[in-house]
Amino acid sequence: MTATTTSTALATVQPVFTESERLALAGFLAGYRGLTREAYTLDLRQFTAWCRTRSLSLFSVRRADIETFARDLEAKGRARATVTRRLCTIAGFYKYAVEEELLEHSPAAYVRRPRLDYESHATALDRNELGAILVAAGLGPPAEHALISLLALNGLRVSEATGADIEQLGPERGHRTLVITRKGGKVVTIPLAPRTARAIDLAIDERTEGPLFLTADGRRLDRHGAARIVRRVTRRARIAKQVSPHTLRHAFITAALDAGVPLRDVQEAASHADPRTTMRYDRARTSLDRHATYIVAAFIAGAAR
Repeated sequence: MTATTTSTALATVQPVFTESERLALAGFLAGYRGLTREAYTLDLRQFTAWCRTRSLSLFSVRRADIETFARDLEAKGRARATVTRRLCTIAGFYKYAVEEELLEHSPAAYVRRPRLDYESHATALDRNELGAILVAAGLGPPAEHALISLLALNGLRVSEATGADIEQLGPERGHRTLVITRKGGKVVTIPLAPRTARAIDLAIDERTEGPLFLTADGRRLDRHGAARIVRRVTRRARIAKQVSPHTLRHAFITAALDAGVPLRDVQEAASHADPRTTMRYDRARTSLDRHATYIVAAFIAGAAR
C-alpha cells in the first residue's frame, strides 16, 4: 500500500525550474491567450520534459540540444509543420528570455527548421461533395445544419464556431451578422448567408443568450463534439473520405478560389495573416489543371495536323 502511494506521488512530480526559468516561462505565455496559449504551453511542456529526461536545465540548453529535440520529433513521425511550430515556440521563448535580460543569448537563434511544403495536403472536397454534405446537414437537426454551414460557407475555424454566442448575432446594413473572435484574439464581424442565418435561428429557437451551440446536457459544444457532428453528417452524405471541421474550412477556401473570388478577399475571409497561406490552397487547386503536359500535348497535336 505504501509503495503504491509513493509511486503515485513520484509520478506527479513536476519539472524543477530555477526562479529565472520560471519567470521566463510565465512571462512568455502571459503574452498569449486562448488556443494560441494552449498550443505554446503544450510545445514548451514537451520540450521541458525532453530536457528533464536528459538532465538539462532550460538555461543551459545549447543549439545542438534543440536540433536533437527536433530530430527526435521527426523520428517519432511528427509532421514537418508540427516540428517547425515546436521550434518557433522554443525560439520565441528564448528570445523573450534574452529581451528580459534573463539569458545572455538565445540557443535557438540559428536552429535549422524543416523546410515546409507550400502545397496543402489536407483532405480535399470537390464542389459536389461539399454540396452533398450541406444537403445532408439540412436534413438533420438545426444545430448540425448551422454548424456545418458556418464551417463550409464561412470557412470558420472550429474554435471560432464553437466559441460564438447568441448575443453576438445581429443586423448590420441589411446583413445578418455574427461577431466572432479570430485566432490571436482579433474580433471581427462576418456576414451570414441566408441559409446559415435560418439554420442558426432554428438552432437557438427561443434562447436569447449563451453559446450558439450546446451539447445535449446544456454545456457549450467543444471542438471534439463539433468533429463528431461533422463525421456524422459526412456519413449521412455517403462520403467515404475522412472529413474534419478543418476539411470544411479547406473546402470553403478552395470553393471561393474556384468561384473566382480574388485572392486578397479569400485571405480576408479565411483570416490568414500571410497571403502565402492562402496561396497554398490555390496552388493545390490548380497544380494539376495548369500542368504543362496539357498545353504541350495540344501544341504538338496541332503541329502534327
